[in-house]
Amino acid sequence: MTGILWIAIHSAYIIIDGISDSGKTADIAVILGSKVNEDGTLSKRLEERLKTGEELIKEHRVKKILVSGGLGKEGFYEGDKMKQYLVAKGIPDSLIIVDNLGNTTRASVNNTLALRKRFPFKSIIVVSQYFHVTRTKKLFRDRGFENISSVSPDYFEWRDLYAIVREFPAYYTQ
Repeated sequence: MTGILWIAIHSAYIIIDGISDSGKTADIAVILGSKVNEDGTLSKRLEERLKTGEELIKEHRVKKILVSGGLGKEGFYEGDKMKQYLVAKGIPDSLIIVDNLGNTTRASVNNTLALRKRFPFKSIIVVSQYFHVTRTKKLFRDRGFENISSVSPDYFEWRDLYAIVREFPAYYTQ
């Protein structure tokens, strides 16, 4: 019974944390990748993340965007496709940094922090689905990076229920 209660409390916390937007500004937004379809178009989930990043730039809440993803089984580098989308939406190429080696959340975090030598930044806004941001922020904090907030798109799917359950063990094992 205690285990079920803990899972319920944890799940409620990640949902509340994930849908909250403190309105903070940051040096950089880190947009985590997601599926690129077999025809090269972006999944709706990924497109919504990028729209959120686009809003952050246009509202002057961030100075640059880092798009981080890996090579999907569909044969596309998520980072390249994400940048292509943002440039087509009018975001200057010079404001976009691409990480095509972010195959996992941990890899995206590690790669982001490694880029601080080339692109000094002191604050981050993580952009991902609401259920994913709490764990991502934890991974940054575990690596000693504290000045981090998050924004998630207003996009929900039935599969989010599975993702919320999946985040419980992922949070404690990563």
